[in-house]
Amino acid sequence: MSKILFIGESWMVHVQETKGYDVFTYDYYETAVEYIEKALTDGTGHTFRHIPSHLVESDFPETKEELAEYDVVMISDCGANTFNLPMSTFIRLQQNPNKLKMIQEYVNDGGALVMIGGYLTFQGIEAKGAYKNTYIEETLPVTLLSGDDRMERCQGVYPRVELPEHTILNGVPKENWPCIYGYNYLTAKENAETVVSVEGNPLIVLGTYGKGRTCAYATDCAPHWSPVEFCTWEGYQTLWNNLMAWLTNK
Repeated sequence: MSKILFIGESWMVHVQETKGYDVFTYDYYETAVEYIEKALTDGTGHTFRHIPSHLVESDFPETKEELAEYDVVMISDCGANTFNLPMSTFIRLQQNPNKLKMIQEYVNDGGALVMIGGYLTFQGIEAKGAYKNTYIEETLPVTLLSGDDRMERCQGVYPRVELPEHTILNGVPKENWPCIYGYNYLTAKENAETVVSVEGNPLIVLGTYGKGRTCAYATDCAPHWSPVEFCTWEGYQTLWNNLMAWLTNK
């Protein structure tokens, strides 16, 4: 069984409401890990630790040795600036370990990395994900665009299985996957495996880096890009658990 470190899929919202003469504001906090956490822990034996984006500075492992306690690191909707620009550096000018470099070294030594698509993953909205030309792009099995890489598809588009015999698809339907409403546009690197595509573009890409294994999952693991129908689809849990097995070479 695997020990999983999941980073991201959290946000804070500041709302202003105007009702005639009166204006007021309120704030709230949300996460979107319920589908992926259930898929990876419901009867599987995996352990799942979630670090929300705003706690990366304080809660992310401080050393490569601490990071190596996890079998798989997953990043979803958490931009590179959250890792690269801690407040202790930005405000107090303190030196800090480069967390993205630490992840790369962790994978090179045999760890596993998954990047899951979203508005602050890969490049994302207005390229604010900002992973282009980082240690993470070097480590992943895909090359990123220079700008905004979102492919919004409000009409719904359907994934297509390209390598039906791949082990990550064991027990997963090979046809008639539910639709998705968007994804990040990626280019598979040489020797990477595009197991699933959408509109002819990579959707699930697998590769290696050093002694470790990597996955680029170009759509989200939760709504809105992956609607509830996808996250509750019969193949969702099997696919994610197959991915864990492949990533950890079990």
